[in-house]
Amino acid sequence: MNNRLMPLLQLSDSNFPSGAFSHSFGFETYIQEDVVTDAASFYNALKVFLRKQLIFNDGLANKIAYENLEKGFTEMLLELDHVLYTTCMARETREGNQKMGERMAKLCMELYPSSQLEYYLGWVKKKNAYGHPAIVLATVYHSLNISKKESIETFLFTTISSLVQNAVRGIPIGQTAGQKIVMDIQPLLKKSVESILSLSSDDLGAGSPGLEIAQMHHERLHVRLFMS
Repeated sequence: MNNRLMPLLQLSDSNFPSGAFSHSFGFETYIQEDVVTDAASFYNALKVFLRKQLIFNDGLANKIAYENLEKGFTEMLLELDHVLYTTCMARETREGNQKMGERMAKLCMELYPSSQLEYYLGWVKKKNAYGHPAIVLATVYHSLNISKKESIETFLFTTISSLVQNAVRGIPIGQTAGQKIVMDIQPLLKKSVESILSLSSDDLGAGSPGLEIAQMHHERLHVRLFMS
């Protein structure tokens, strides 16, 4: 096991305290509205989320951040941070990403500090930036000499894996069913990485209106297990 693999395993572990455990990012609305009722319907919804929203937003943002860091353009992270915050339609999702981003930045500065992450965290602390997990992890992966492709692939896997674990609790489905979803979606994750690598910054921000509406409805649910 090489030294680059160990940080990837740590940062993508479901026990890593990023705060993702507290967020469904709209899926809980689908669960309460009986759109998502079992492993099969969740898997179908997860594929749509990956293809229609994750690729063109957080996934692409991870790539853009990494490419700017390769060029030494740390200041561009601030602009990307603002774009991600202002183009996120649902308040709970904006705030969820903000909380997770700041928490991850502070924790990663303790674990894997770098001057680039220090700049970004400094902006967050001064309220000049909001904080976003896609930017934080791109910064950490770049500082650890993890390739751009590995950065994107790990980021997508971590996001999907967290949602699966939340579905295990929220629907609920069994742990075995959850792990089967994680396994079955891996070929699509690899295709999604290739899609992201072919995109440019002009493609950032494409959304899935149905999921965005579900994210907005979440704050008015009578009973909630998740913060978003």
